[in-house]
Amino acid sequence: MIFDLQTLYAAAPPPGGQGGGTSSLISTLVMFAAVILIMYFLMIRPQQKRQKEHQNMLKSIQRGDRVITSAGIHGTVVDIDETTITLQVSDNTRIKFERGAVANKV
Repeated sequence: MIFDLQTLYAAAPPPGGQGGGTSSLISTLVMFAAVILIMYFLMIRPQQKRQKEHQNMLKSIQRGDRVITSAGIHGTVVDIDETTITLQVSDNTRIKFERGAVANKV
């Protein structure tokens, strides 16, 4: 395989590195920051909003409220503690759950 000098010079990178210098570094950093901002507004912020709404719902639960647990059990709140909630699921059946196990209020 024989190469002439013209072919080698055409394939060689330009002198001085990649040619972009600091402007390509800045544009890369700007694009990276833009991706992080987009991820924040599309993923992290809505999750924080849902979590805050769930916490407010848990604080507003009172005796007599009908709730659904994360396991899908429907019941009426008969007793509330700081960390637990007791649900009545039928006439003679009461089940004690952690407060965080309540998925939503009906």
